[in-house]
Amino acid sequence: MPELFIYTDGACSGNPGPGGWGALLVAKEGDKVLKTRELCGGAAETTNNRMELTAAIEGLNALERPSDVTVITDSNYLKNGITKWLHGWKRNGWKTAAKKPVKNEELWKALDEAQARHRVTWEWVKGHAGHAENELADGLANKGMAPFKASR
Repeated sequence: MPELFIYTDGACSGNPGPGGWGALLVAKEGDKVLKTRELCGGAAETTNNRMELTAAIEGLNALERPSDVTVITDSNYLKNGITKWLHGWKRNGWKTAAKKPVKNEELWKALDEAQARHRVTWEWVKGHAGHAENELADGLANKGMAPFKASR
């Protein structure tokens, strides 16, 4: 059975501003890459965090059947939100520990729903540090942002 990985990244030019998201889906057997799929998109007016969340949502939703998958991100916001904060937000009626509304609530809900179909392991990698797949995801995010940046 191949191992599945989703490398995600978000980008923004200005925050808020035009932004893009990228997801690189990789199926591996040992060190051998069996298949890859590249996804990207963007928005005219968004934030970096919204694009990070969107990349993970789109990557997970692209899987055709329930899977064991590792999602690798360079966003602490994404990794900590889904692994540490989400349960408390749901328990507290989508309020933070400071009793404020959770930012990007609709995207967190969509991500929670997207991951529910799968067994997901979340990993963080340092961004812009030469990690090949993370750099590819970054390139996809910038590609997704390009049409929105050009129209400004």
